[in-house]
Amino acid sequence: MPKVEIFTTALCPYCYRAKALLEKKGVQFEEVDVTFSPAKRAEMHERAGLATVPQIWINGTHIGGSDELQAIDDDGTLDTLLKGAA
Repeated sequence: MPKVEIFTTALCPYCYRAKALLEKKGVQFEEVDVTFSPAKRAEMHERAGLATVPQIWINGTHIGGSDELQAIDDDGTLDTLLKGAA
């Protein structure tokens, strides 16, 4: 089973879009809500080098945000990552 982490905020439409795509694929993920947690937001920023949400990791590989997740789904890479073959 792939390890998927997604850092989100409560009212972020891009976060909802990314989570919906993962749910459509039947993927379980760990959601880290940084809305009210400066420490968790700082962790996300340190790991990703970015302050925007969502930030997504699959099996330790930083994917980026919602647009990047959609792009790798469109080109077939997402399925490969989720199978752990990449």
